[in-house]
Amino acid sequence: MKRSEILFGILRIPVDAAAVIGALLLAYHFRGQNSDMIPKLQLLIAPANLPPLQYYVTNFVFASTLAYIALAAVLRLYSLRTTMGPWREMSRVITASILWLALIIAWYFLVAKQLFFSRALLLEATFLIMILTILGRALVTIVQRLCLRRGIGTRTVLSCGSRPLPESVEASLTEDSRFRYIGHVATGQEVMEHQKNVVIDLVLHTDPSPQSDETARLIDFCRSHHLNYAFLPAVFVDVPHQLSIGSIGLVPILRFEPTTLDGWGRVWKRAMDLILGLILFLILSPILLILALAILLTSGWPILYVSRRVAQYGKGTVPVLKFRTMCRDADRKKKELSCMSHRQDGPLFKVKDDPRVTPIGRCLRRLSLDELPQLINVILGHLSLVGPRPHLPEEVARYSQAQRRVLSIRPGVTGLAQISGRSSLKFDQEVQLDMRYIEEWSLALDFWILWRTVWVVLMGKGAE
Repeated sequence: MKRSEILFGILRIPVDAAAVIGALLLAYHFRGQNSDMIPKLQLLIAPANLPPLQYYVTNFVFASTLAYIALAAVLRLYSLRTTMGPWREMSRVITASILWLALIIAWYFLVAKQLFFSRALLLEATFLIMILTILGRALVTIVQRLCLRRGIGTRTVLSCGSRPLPESVEASLTEDSRFRYIGHVATGQEVMEHQKNVVIDLVLHTDPSPQSDETARLIDFCRSHHLNYAFLPAVFVDVPHQLSIGSIGLVPILRFEPTTLDGWGRVWKRAMDLILGLILFLILSPILLILALAILLTSGWPILYVSRRVAQYGKGTVPVLKFRTMCRDADRKKKELSCMSHRQDGPLFKVKDDPRVTPIGRCLRRLSLDELPQLINVILGHLSLVGPRPHLPEEVARYSQAQRRVLSIRPGVTGLAQISGRSSLKFDQEVQLDMRYIEEWSLALDFWILWRTVWVVLMGKGAE
């Protein structure tokens, strides 16, 4: 490990301690001045039992600061080798602050069996701890990145193996200021030659083999020369978001998880679909009635078109509802138009200026209003609000094995592909975006896609 990594990792401890002490003293000052931290707005009454400053510092500030440092350590906020991003670090700081507040309340209520000096002071202190700790850590990160840009603390990386380094990995090593990538060599002997001329921090093996003498020699060389050794599991190179480390007995294993949409992720996503689907359906019901009446008056019955689409895991089909935007015999005419499909890059059937579309249907399609009845599918559990678009059985029958991975989760009304180009995307690009969504799913990503969908629809981007 680089000395600078150790230095900046340790530096976060006194920075956090200073932030907590500063927050507690500021909160004491604000409460002593009978200030609510909001100019010209007085909400609280004057403090009645605030202790002297010396007593407050001696009996509360130092002990509670140590308690916060301990909680932060448990949450791995002092890991010497930082691997989490700024947003995750910020969320852990907020979590530590909330746990600190709960710990202080529990101590005074259950152990000391007395009330705290001032509830307002405690709340203000918690808020200030969050702000000052985040600012302090941001300052440390900025200084660390400035050092990295000057070459201080960078990790020199050399890749080795008969298989070349994947382009995505090479790009990451080249662009990340924490690393200095010096190239790729084919054999362990070349690694040994490079070590004579340059200090190597990490050897990245692209094709390790337990039965290979070459691999054994390379590992022994790295151990004896105190070099970090890492290898790329070739099977998992294209699915980095799905790996987790486990063990069977004492033997470590890399486990592939098809998607984060499992366990509680699946529960939360279904809860969001049900609650948000019902709310949207109730809010948009007047529009649904108006559109239904317009279709009935202009093109007659039926109002809805039911399309059987392939369900999750490719098991059976689900009835996807849409407002009817085509003439009644559209399915029969589809074979006659098959040669006119402008999607020759994959199994999807799309025709520009489709003659089967009715005048009101064109308007509905441009604004995607024909898909509003799919809220019923969401409520019933046939679809999710966000996910890969459901496709027809005859289209899915032409999928490659890799493309069938998009069937691993419930299809959706909108998705990452829909906000990234809609029908203007090539089929392979659509599949890549759907796979990225499956691998990186989170509730925050779902809400972002829903928000972006509104703007994409209003702008008519990629609409047919």
